[in-house]
Amino acid sequence: MVRVILNTVLLYIVSFFLFFSCAFNHSSERDYSTKLQVNEIESQKLPNKEAESYGQIRAMNEKILLSSLSLKRDSYRDYRIGPEDLLEISVFEDEKMNKTVRVSSQGNITFPLLGILNVKGLTAYELEKEIQELLAEKYFQNPHVSVFIKEYRNQRISVIGAVEKPGVFDVTGQRTILDALGMAGGLKGDAGHLLFLIRPPQVDEGAQQEEASEKSFRTFVINLEDLLTRGDLSLNFPLIHGDVLNIPVSGKVFVGGEVVKPGGFQIKGKMITVSQAIAMAEGLKPGANGSEAKIFRYSEKGNEKREAITVNIYAIQEGKMEDPYLMENDIVIVPKHGVKTFLIGLRDTIKGFIGFGVSLGTL
Repeated sequence: MVRVILNTVLLYIVSFFLFFSCAFNHSSERDYSTKLQVNEIESQKLPNKEAESYGQIRAMNEKILLSSLSLKRDSYRDYRIGPEDLLEISVFEDEKMNKTVRVSSQGNITFPLLGILNVKGLTAYELEKEIQELLAEKYFQNPHVSVFIKEYRNQRISVIGAVEKPGVFDVTGQRTILDALGMAGGLKGDAGHLLFLIRPPQVDEGAQQEEASEKSFRTFVINLEDLLTRGDLSLNFPLIHGDVLNIPVSGKVFVGGEVVKPGGFQIKGKMITVSQAIAMAEGLKPGANGSEAKIFRYSEKGNEKREAITVNIYAIQEGKMEDPYLMENDIVIVPKHGVKTFLIGLRDTIKGFIGFGVSLGTL
């Protein structure tokens, strides 16, 4: 009798947990479905232009996710060997030549019979071919060489601006712009269509650290619509240690130099002219050289070229010169008299708005 009662109680307990488990699962499914419906409803509430932008950013993020997943398996195939990598090199014809070597800070290794080899910038496959050719010249007939990268040096890539999870990422192996955007959680809804890739100076073999001066910084401009929407993978640049990716928010122009309140100003959905941008910055300072103001406009072709357009603000204000319209991400710089102060103004503006230092030598 006691056993019957215990079995009955146990049956009720199991039934109780099964009921609530099912209820919880259905609740979770409903919650997820509700979130999707809310997102759809919210996007429908937006004005036409904003809804279109929202949908475009969502489509771009889907591309980022799919690309980062598909590229993971190939992330090491095209990796370029660099300082501090640990290489495992095997020669089938002579096991005594099998070596595990660390790449020096200058990008060199020492290998039996061949002496010092510079391997910096080579893929594992390219290094295999090079060693095979060198051994075939004097020592072996048709040698078989394999190179395995046993340890990758740590690389630091920074992603800032309009992304979900900005930060500094420690990565190994070859990474690309799409990989970095995936690590940063994709684009925010207010992300602009340009990505600025800021590359630090590279110190060549034998060069002193002091030689890697500010002037060596390079800025590449990537059109995200071309990369993500149109699928132009030639813009999916491989990244190197120290690269900084910045995605400014959409619909802004930047005004710097000799204006009262330099900064970034929203123009989303508007067409504004140079004189209107100067007014947003509350006008020129007394020492400004308004006749030599410049508009810096990036080419958006995945390179570091920028167009410099000289404008005379005084002539515009007097009606003697056309008041040109600005494009998104244009940078307007009003200098003081003298070249040096002008370049410093541009450098400081880019440093503040783009998010990283750019040197006088690159302007």
